[in-house]
Amino acid sequence: MPSGEISKFLKHHFRHFNAATLVEAAEAYRAHLEQGGVMMVTLAGAMSTAELGLSLAEMIRQDKVHAISCTGANLEEDLFNLVAHNHYERIPNWRELTAQDEQRLLERHLNRVTDTCIPEMEAMRRLEAALLEEWEAADRAGERYFPHEFLYRIIRSGKLEPYYQIDPKDSWMVAAAEKNLPIVVPGWEDSTTGNMYAGHCLNGHIKNVHTVRTGIEYMMMLAEWYVETSKQHSIGFFQIGGGIAGDFPICVVPMLHQDMQRPDIPVWGYFCQISDSTTSYGSYSGAVPNEKITWGKLAVDTPKFIIESDASIVAPLMFALVLGW
Repeated sequence: MPSGEISKFLKHHFRHFNAATLVEAAEAYRAHLEQGGVMMVTLAGAMSTAELGLSLAEMIRQDKVHAISCTGANLEEDLFNLVAHNHYERIPNWRELTAQDEQRLLERHLNRVTDTCIPEMEAMRRLEAALLEEWEAADRAGERYFPHEFLYRIIRSGKLEPYYQIDPKDSWMVAAAEKNLPIVVPGWEDSTTGNMYAGHCLNGHIKNVHTVRTGIEYMMMLAEWYVETSKQHSIGFFQIGGGIAGDFPICVVPMLHQDMQRPDIPVWGYFCQISDSTTSYGSYSGAVPNEKITWGKLAVDTPKFIIESDASIVAPLMFALVLGW
């Protein structure tokens, strides 16, 4: 493994427990790629607002990530940060806020995500204006695109460039658009831009509600990608957090096996999850990897790792190891 200063530090100090698993999982990630494998990364939580793009964008550029599944929030929040970073406000004492403090943030159109406030006008409405143009144009033309494809069109058009407030090399969505990376966005309706879209359908700006393609179509697209890609490559699964971003795409394998009667399709060839969920509560997000064997997602000999820690800390460190920083 190439050893930059961060990698040397991690390999020297991270020797036991979750720390050791972090290093082992990163080494197995590299080994998977070196053996000709490809990797899907899934993004839950608010990883884009956590500015994971600072490392994830480079992972994409260096072909260490080959597909992404993410929530609608992560899809849009990377671009919110791209165009409105200077207007964000960090709240260091966020645990001490009163209800009245929260109300004052609302009145200033600042939407809080833990310690960070996203500015509505500079971020959300700026992206909405560009999106509405694309939605309406597609609607008039009778064309239909996935949520991420509309954002790719906006990025490639250059419409947002005058508003860039970070270096675009730190935007994972810009990197993904440059690579035309396959993206799956299950439950996109549960996002700010999904709510905007519903509103524009309700007020008649968009005539065909299916101008934005659906989640079922995402599963169909993912199945086609998996079948074709698995002919030449083992496909790994690197899950950041839990929820639908991970649950939805991992099920493509049992769907192909059981519902499509395609037992020839290989299972996922690597699995790692960064999780803070508690297994004993019956959560799927907190399930140990071996449970996935019973669902036909992983094999007995699939390399499996779970790191029970904070993804905003662990993911950049793992990416640093994979990149040799």
